[in-house]
Amino acid sequence: MSNLSQLRRLGLFDSRVPRYTSYPPATQFKNGVDADMVSGWLDSIPAGSAISLYLHVPFCRRLCWFCACRTQGTRTLDPVIGYVDTVLAELELLRARLPRGVRLSRLHWGGGTPTLLPPDQMRRVADAILGVVPMAEGAEFSVEIDPAEIDAPRMAALAESGMNRASIGVQDFDPKIQEAIGRQQSFELTARAVDLIRGHGIASLNADILYGLPHQDQHRISETVQKLLALSPDRVALYGYAHVPWMSKRQVMIPEDALPGNEDRLSLFSTARDLFVADGYQEIGIDHFARPGDGLALSQKAGQLRRNFQGYTDDQAEVLLGLGASSISRFPQGYAQNAPATGAYTAAVREGRLPVTRGHTFTPEDRWRGRMIESLMCDFAVDAGEMVLDYGLTPAQLQQVFDPVVAQFGNMVQLGPWGLRIAPEGRPLARMVANMLDAYMAAPTSHSSAV
Repeated sequence: MSNLSQLRRLGLFDSRVPRYTSYPPATQFKNGVDADMVSGWLDSIPAGSAISLYLHVPFCRRLCWFCACRTQGTRTLDPVIGYVDTVLAELELLRARLPRGVRLSRLHWGGGTPTLLPPDQMRRVADAILGVVPMAEGAEFSVEIDPAEIDAPRMAALAESGMNRASIGVQDFDPKIQEAIGRQQSFELTARAVDLIRGHGIASLNADILYGLPHQDQHRISETVQKLLALSPDRVALYGYAHVPWMSKRQVMIPEDALPGNEDRLSLFSTARDLFVADGYQEIGIDHFARPGDGLALSQKAGQLRRNFQGYTDDQAEVLLGLGASSISRFPQGYAQNAPATGAYTAAVREGRLPVTRGHTFTPEDRWRGRMIESLMCDFAVDAGEMVLDYGLTPAQLQQVFDPVVAQFGNMVQLGPWGLRIAPEGRPLARMVANMLDAYMAAPTSHSSAV
């Protein structure tokens, strides 16, 4: 039986499963995690420890049809400036609760479009954040940059504020595909943004592209990858487009009859992957690629690759603070999500309350299942020794967890005294294998295609 036939038989092309950027997935978050609980979690952060912080800026001047992020359009900067005021007020609420000496290992601004902010507001936000939590030695400050919303003054403001890694969204360079997804962004515009980034001394560059877009075929994705390679990013995320119009209403604008089928999606991914690998990039997990000297590649080699809401990371901090509407914080005790709507978020902050509305408190089982799933997503393997030593599982308990996986996936997985491993030819099944370890098993309509 060919590998494609096996993947077909095992249901890869019919399955919808989480991306497992968290465990449990955010679709499982519930009410019950509130401001008082999170205040206690903040109090328990060890003094002098390194933490991460994510700032969400939910505004865009253009709303791309393919996007399923929590964003809103704006024609003026008035609501953006008002939102900044609220974010800084939330930051003051955090300042009052954070232990002394806490430092930032990672700071990331995402959206939305963070580069919609004027230069003075960029400096204002950065100064406020670093005034509460200074950067640790060797820390990384990254910003998602829209090539259509960046210029020299804004880039200078970011560089002067300490940004040392930039991330640009490409999606696809083909004009027909761009028209179909509502994102006009020429290669020339993107190249100018990259020149601007590097001209301001920002050496580290990430880029995101998508496979599975309308009208995308082997030729078009090859052309996009080759153009992207000409820009020489250090790191690339090759995400599968998630068509979920029942969750993201703007996706009704996407022509469904032009979307490639799931077997074609796998072929598109494979074509792009082969081009990246041929150009010297290392495969990182299920959908990232990095130059050998990039932090992700070094972290993977050291067995320290991690998974978070931005995908893969080399950040080892135990605490991630989410700042802004809909942002998610991660603590050793669980997850906490801010109010998604900017109105509800603003109202809570104005009342002097942490704007938390839902989340999840970890059980002991969540911890070991979450670690197993993260290990599968990062390393395609679960280390039995780690599960025994760090989580107290017995060999019999591990066997009980692993046996159904082997029964389901056969020679696509390997089982031994060292643990469970996904065979190289079975790696497209990684999310499905992880799903078998998921005790929550949400309805498949909540998630995107497994490929």
